[in-house]
Amino acid sequence: MSAAEPGDPGQRPPREAGTRAILDTLLDGDHAQTLDFNALLSGLGRRAFGMLLFVAVLPAFIPIPIGGALSGPLVVLIAAQLLVGLRRPWLPRFIARRGPKRQALARFERVVDPWLGRLERLVRPRMAAILDHRLASAFTGLLLLLLGVLLSLPIPFTNYLLGGIILLHALALLERDGALMLAAWGVGIVALSTTGALSGGLVAVVQPWIDRLL
Repeated sequence: MSAAEPGDPGQRPPREAGTRAILDTLLDGDHAQTLDFNALLSGLGRRAFGMLLFVAVLPAFIPIPIGGALSGPLVVLIAAQLLVGLRRPWLPRFIARRGPKRQALARFERVVDPWLGRLERLVRPRMAAILDHRLASAFTGLLLLLLGVLLSLPIPFTNYLLGGIILLHALALLERDGALMLAAWGVGIVALSTTGALSGGLVAVVQPWIDRLL
């Protein structure tokens, strides 16, 4: 049997660019330049939520006390949109025009690049229902909303842990990998159970948000 010709119905569509390839494209240019979020999300389609989460969690990995307080509210905003079923992310205009500098994105990329390299050998587009089904997407949004609230709180030594879990969700959305999303769900539930118990008052903080959204 001959190989499938280009355009054959049985031929697999080419795989979309991976996370590192997307970052390399974004970093091509003047590192002093600020990227607006429209440029970050351009052409990503269903993966736009993943890229926005990826950038939103960046301050959590900066060793400053307010890193989580910067990342958390933006993560909550993105999570709420997944929870209510938006197909593409929406940002207020004053946020949409203020993306990260290429220099900051480049520093972050250098930190996570070895880890991304190993992960990209394992991830691939699969189990799309975990990413696209309405209830599954809402569950992802709910987990991220709770993680974002926790990240916003001044809980010692949790920024890297919570930021890493949110980053897993972002990569699952970017790479279209439902299996990775299942793993992110599992790690997220464990982290919420333990960190929420330690932080105290999580339910009291989160309940008004949930009441407004439901």
